Amino acid sequence: MEAFNQVGTLRLRTEIPGPRSRELLERRARYVPQGVSFATPVFVERAEGAVLEDVDGNVFIDFAGGIAVVNAGHCPPRVVEAVREQAGRFLHICFMVVGYQVYVDLAEALAKAAPGPTPKKVMFVNSGAEAVENGVKIARKATGRQAVVCFDHAFHGRTLLTMTLTGHLTPYKDGLGPFAPEVYRFPYAYCYRCAYGRSYPGCGLYCLGAFEEGLEEKVGGRNVAALVVEPVQGEGGFIVPPPGYLRGLKEICQKYGIVFIADEVQTGFGRTGKLFAVEHDGIEPDLLLVAKSIAAGLPLAGVIGKAEVMDAVHKGGIGGTYGGNPLSCAAALEVLKIINDPAFLARGGQVGERLARFCRDLQVRHPLVGDVRALGGMVAMELVKDRETKEPATAETAAIIQYAYEHGLILLKAGRYGNVLRFLPPLVITDDQLEEALSVLADAFASVTGG
Repeated sequence: MEAFNQVGTLRLRTEIPGPRSRELLERRARYVPQGVSFATPVFVERAEGAVLEDVDGNVFIDFAGGIAVVNAGHCPPRVVEAVREQAGRFLHICFMVVGYQVYVDLAEALAKAAPGPTPKKVMFVNSGAEAVENGVKIARKATGRQAVVCFDHAFHGRTLLTMTLTGHLTPYKDGLGPFAPEVYRFPYAYCYRCAYGRSYPGCGLYCLGAFEEGLEEKVGGRNVAALVVEPVQGEGGFIVPPPGYLRGLKEICQKYGIVFIADEVQTGFGRTGKLFAVEHDGIEPDLLLVAKSIAAGLPLAGVIGKAEVMDAVHKGGIGGTYGGNPLSCAAALEVLKIINDPAFLARGGQVGERLARFCRDLQVRHPLVGDVRALGGMVAMELVKDRETKEPATAETAAIIQYAYEHGLILLKAGRYGNVLRFLPPLVITDDQLEEALSVLADAFASVTGG
């Protein structure tokens, strides 16, 4: 088997999808429901670093990262070895039945790594949606209140409560109700499409005052258990709020005794150039939700919270059979060591700077690029048919993604209108791989725009 670290990463040996992938697509259509969607019509055989090889021997550069799951790269050797070692000892016990050290070790490591001086405690579950569900449960118990506040364009999961919290009707909610009660939604600081028709910075963060006024009018701050917010909205289109916005939300929460829950499922573990995105605004959340890149692809998620808030729940009120699986915890401990290396976090910033510079250069040359948004290595372009009307360029976005994967680059879209190209390469991507991928992306734009 050829190594991935050859000069020139991309290798396309068949049309895309190739014959074996087409065969698997036919079997998928027969046995997997259509509701389980797919973004790229290929099937992977192996992965390493920032590179995928499919079942037909085609080699791709990965700008999706399993939807922000492999910040530390595909199959980091030290993580693979830790999982193998743990698998040789035991696979499952259930932490609520008999304890095991690797759960406690990881809880301690995350409690110490979380921002802010307040003592923390940690509990583990299986997915980001479970982390959100448990965060809300803990906040409700701690406050004795029921209402939960969230934002337009948010994505928090696909379970009943998290689907309710999610802002987009299609595809996540359409026809899948009824939804959970006592959830209230407000506009987010989406400066490119401001809900209030204002412009930053001249607006003076008008949206914060509007939020507090609406909060009192619609719900009453005294009735709200939790505010759930993504520091950068992921599925919503990598919407980066202006500096001071998150800090302002936190101050409003403190004023009304509301638990501030930072959903860092997509933004955490080095993606923005810091371990957690809230660090950019100097915030200590009451609860911080983690998943995705925590364990390099093994299913694991958690709630990291102020000890007094976490301990508000009675014994047995939170937990789960598989939560904190020993293999996942062993992987996460190694991932945390990798990501906590200052060089790794710096690399996230470097990758983001190169991506953002490339996107802004495209914006100068292509009217199709309406907005470029970035925080560290979390970078996106919003594509529009017209910069004045900001009509979403949904079809063009899909065409660029198709051209990209047909030429060896895996890309994802995002946003309410499906018109945002978001970039989530593993942060271990090499400079050569990054430039090779950007060359494909430049060609994709030229193909779609005709220039």
